[in-house]
Amino acid sequence: MNDVVPASRESVAETPPRNMLMRILGVLGPGLVTGAADDDPSGIATYSQVGAQFGYSMGWTMVLSYPLMVAIQEVAARIGSTTGHGIANNLRRHYPRWVLDAVVFALLFANVINLGADIAAMGDSARLLLGGPMQLWAVVITVLSVSAESWLSYARYSAILKWATLALFAYVATVVVARVDWNAAIAGAVVPHLGLGRAAATALVAVLGTTISPYLFFWQSSQEVEELERRHHKALCIAPRAAGRELKRIRLDTLVGMGFSNLIALFIIVAVAATLHAHGIRNIDNSVQAAQALAPIAGRFASIIFAVGIIGTGLLALPVLAGSAAYAVCETFRWNMGLDRKPKAARAFYGVIAGATLIGLALAFSPIDPMKALYWTAVVNGVLAVPLMAVMMLIASNGRIMGRLVISWRLRVVGWIATAVMGAAAIGLFVT
Repeated sequence: MNDVVPASRESVAETPPRNMLMRILGVLGPGLVTGAADDDPSGIATYSQVGAQFGYSMGWTMVLSYPLMVAIQEVAARIGSTTGHGIANNLRRHYPRWVLDAVVFALLFANVINLGADIAAMGDSARLLLGGPMQLWAVVITVLSVSAESWLSYARYSAILKWATLALFAYVATVVVARVDWNAAIAGAVVPHLGLGRAAATALVAVLGTTISPYLFFWQSSQEVEELERRHHKALCIAPRAAGRELKRIRLDTLVGMGFSNLIALFIIVAVAATLHAHGIRNIDNSVQAAQALAPIAGRFASIIFAVGIIGTGLLALPVLAGSAAYAVCETFRWNMGLDRKPKAARAFYGVIAGATLIGLALAFSPIDPMKALYWTAVVNGVLAVPLMAVMMLIASNGRIMGRLVISWRLRVVGWIATAVMGAAAIGLFVT
């Protein structure tokens, strides 16, 4: 890292806002993109349904899940940066092969279904905005996503993903347009309230399952490995002198990224509560229905902004879903991988990205009910997340693997609490 020459007060005051923004974006990276990708079209559908069904009363779920999400994502990032290997690679190196195979198969299954649901939602949103058949737009979006992920350099592509997070501000604009009862919205965010019925329990499980998902663990961990390779840095367990600065960056990146994610999710709940719920619309099957229903209540502008947000977040989520699957598969078989490699140098990696996305596209064309498919995705993610989180906590606490950089007792406590909460959610999923 270059030495920084102290600047005078005048020079600091005269720093252009653009330079300040670029500095902030330079610090933020995998955590910001991971958090933003969590608000994909499928997640928007879940938050919209919660807002329509329960109004403002379940906003607190986003506040509750924030520290849990930060803890487990920081653990994932630290595993990558400290060991120099992603989660699947660490499973292969330190655990029985059957554990790795089961985890990767379940992740691949869940991600492909999620890709199909997201592509279908984006195609429907494009049709809503521009007309034409949904299938045409689904194909265009799929080709655009796979091409960008395959042919752009890692530096340029990661920069595009960072800027794509701005699409989430569409939901801030929707809240501005809607007539929000802010007293009720604030009360819903800070006062936990959960009904005793099956619907409320199912909604809580759905929110937790949507917010804390295994593909996010794999993506952020592998992206930290990519960052090490891009900057020609050694893993932190080999070069612990750089650990202090890097771990601070990871923590800030994760805090901001997950905070951004949950704040936008809260805005979606509030926007739908202020419009659809307030006008007696209690049931939303998908995110596009939410956008359509907004038009006669909050105006055409709100509906357009909501639909634009679905497409923008989808373009951010597709590469994360496909990329996390590719990292996991290639780490399993020790194949060349990485977004910084050319397609010819990592054929299997880009093949998995293209294959998973194209299968998702095929699902979008099929008669399979996307909401039922997402239900089974939630089941798979809920079952997979708990043992995977437990194994991650064991890896991050193991001095033989992490060296002197095992996680602190505070992070350990919150991480295990997150694991226990997700375990309870998984049990609740089957009970409800």
